[in-house]
Amino acid sequence: MNDIQIFDRALLRTKRYRAGGAFADYDFLFSWAGRNLSDRLSDIKRDFYDVLQIGARCPALHPRAVTMDLDTCFHPRIIADEELLPVRENSLDLIISPLHLHAANDLPGALAQIRRALKPDGLFIAALFGGVTLHELRDSLTQSEIALKGGVSPRVFPFADKQQCGALLQRAGFALPVVDSETLTVTYDNAFKLMHDLRGMGEGNIITARDKTYPGKAFFMEAAHYYQSRYAEQDGRIAATFEIIFLIGWAPHESQQKPLAPGSAEHSLTQALTDNDTETGD
Repeated sequence: MNDIQIFDRALLRTKRYRAGGAFADYDFLFSWAGRNLSDRLSDIKRDFYDVLQIGARCPALHPRAVTMDLDTCFHPRIIADEELLPVRENSLDLIISPLHLHAANDLPGALAQIRRALKPDGLFIAALFGGVTLHELRDSLTQSEIALKGGVSPRVFPFADKQQCGALLQRAGFALPVVDSETLTVTYDNAFKLMHDLRGMGEGNIITARDKTYPGKAFFMEAAHYYQSRYAEQDGRIAATFEIIFLIGWAPHESQQKPLAPGSAEHSLTQALTDNDTETGD
């Protein structure tokens, strides 16, 4: 595993544990992502028998899924860390992960472990927060800190984007990778309401390099004012963007469709266009 510690995993456990009791009041993004993952799974005409779900903030998304999470607060069947996946190689038909892997310090390593845990032709399907997520909040906190302190401390997750996620799937050895995303815009009365929801989700700042001193009331008031002035909609409510990236990848198997090798096509594109000329009018 990578020794770089982007996220404070002990603090992550603490924040998730604190959120556990009232999480149902703040689970709207997880419910939405879970429904979308379930819909995508239903389109795949395959029986899955040995199923692991990494992340228990969503209820089990498959009837045979065994849930795994970092702590007992969301009542998983297995308490374990996705960075050290406790699963035998080639043992699972399906691994699902709903909005959980974005806090892994070594996401490439976690994906490689997931791929190794799948049986040949096994499926991995996941939802992650994407790079556009909370860009308004990131901008507001950054500009306010520059204005008041003359410097910046990281306060919002460094989320991966679609291109990076696709490259990570390929790097981990997945076959037939598919990556797409959807963007949700949620409106709030003010920035404090948004930050309250993030705490309720267990998604507070856990970046290891964060400034660990309390920035003070003036900082948050400045950030809220900047957010309101720049990102308010016509009704006065502020907009918060959440990008949800969906990943699908298969463990390699000889039965899967293979891309043609470069230069192996029997006809060139030029020939195809020449042979199919049609009149287009004036």
